[in-house]
Amino acid sequence: MKNLRNNTSKYISCIALSAVLFSSSCTKEYQDPSRAKTDVALTTQQGLTAVAIGLQRVYTLNRTGVMFNSIAANGFVTNELALLNAGNIPELQLSTGGNAVDGTNTILFNLWTSANKIIYDADLVITKAGNLGDKGYAAGLIGYASVFKALAIGNMSQYWERIPDGTGKNVAFITRAAGFAKAISVLDNALTVIAANPISTGFTSNVPADVSIVNTLHALKARYALFSGNYPLALTEANLVTLTTASSFRFDATSPNILFSIIASNNVFQPLNANLGLTGTYVPDAADRRLVFYTKMEGTPTATLRMNGFAATTATPFPIYLPGEMTLIKAEVYARTPDLPNALTELNKVVTKVSTADPFGVGAALPALTGTYTQQQLLDLIYKHRSIELYASGLKLEDMRRFGLPLTDRKRNFFPYPFQERDNNPNTPADPAF
Repeated sequence: MKNLRNNTSKYISCIALSAVLFSSSCTKEYQDPSRAKTDVALTTQQGLTAVAIGLQRVYTLNRTGVMFNSIAANGFVTNELALLNAGNIPELQLSTGGNAVDGTNTILFNLWTSANKIIYDADLVITKAGNLGDKGYAAGLIGYASVFKALAIGNMSQYWERIPDGTGKNVAFITRAAGFAKAISVLDNALTVIAANPISTGFTSNVPADVSIVNTLHALKARYALFSGNYPLALTEANLVTLTTASSFRFDATSPNILFSIIASNNVFQPLNANLGLTGTYVPDAADRRLVFYTKMEGTPTATLRMNGFAATTATPFPIYLPGEMTLIKAEVYARTPDLPNALTELNKVVTKVSTADPFGVGAALPALTGTYTQQQLLDLIYKHRSIELYASGLKLEDMRRFGLPLTDRKRNFFPYPFQERDNNPNTPADPAF
């Protein structure tokens, strides 16, 4: 088969654009006048591969993608980010917080719409792939599409109290807990398919090699099991992830890293401060090498604090998960069990890790924590190091709830539903009070 990795962007963009133009919310049907041609494409390996690769584009590219909007929404309300220009109204709403955030917010709308678009397209790939004769290729398609479907469901479940139970008109809503369970079931299905028919090299040669499919399926399952309070499952899945293997989204000059584009403009947001917005007992140690990984002083005539790390260049890859997240999941599970000695052992793996031991270069390089800690002290330390290790990953709001931080430490607890959804779906729930 002709390699699709570098010659499908135009084809994918047409598919994505046609669907988005005909869908202002998840209640719309993702149909277009060329539907017959699309149906034919979805019967072939080439057509299904093009749609699968398109999932990554919808997730990562531009200011409409899930990646940017998740990081921005989360970053403002958890005090990771500082607004630079009050003329950016959606960012201003989130930076202000409270009732200033409403259903008109386009950051939330873009996150909602792109996530639902991904779920719709991923469902097409997962369903149609089962009809292919090459089961190893089909397993790759299902695994790859399931990564993005789970991410889309998981992101929505992190930010809204209830989420749509699928796509279509007047779709019903389910609780966010049911959303995490649904994401886990998507991942389970993919792992079962791959166990029966390992992913073929024919498939992996046609998609971005930067996504480690099986590792990512286990990593996301560990993440959403943790968010669900299923600690045994979270520990089991985190232990199945190979921590020396990176899994990321790749960018280049044609498809640039949107975070770099935003940071380079110096007109939207930057880190709140050199402590990544953390205060009190959570303030990072001054010697923590992650601070100079995630931030830098740059600019003329006066240097200002800017985001570094995964926003450093046009081509800087963005991790789907960090190895440190898996280690901190283990630490948290042990702390909550409680198995405090093992919790401290896992936490120290992150505390002492040097950048050269991490596939993404994230390392604190601090002395090991010693002594005796209570369960609460360990949980506080785990939250602190999650906030540093996973800075600007879109996970902090979920962490703040799970670790019981006061509501006053964040500007929103859950987000209101986009007006476009409310106007088109009578099942849309009431907005949260905060």
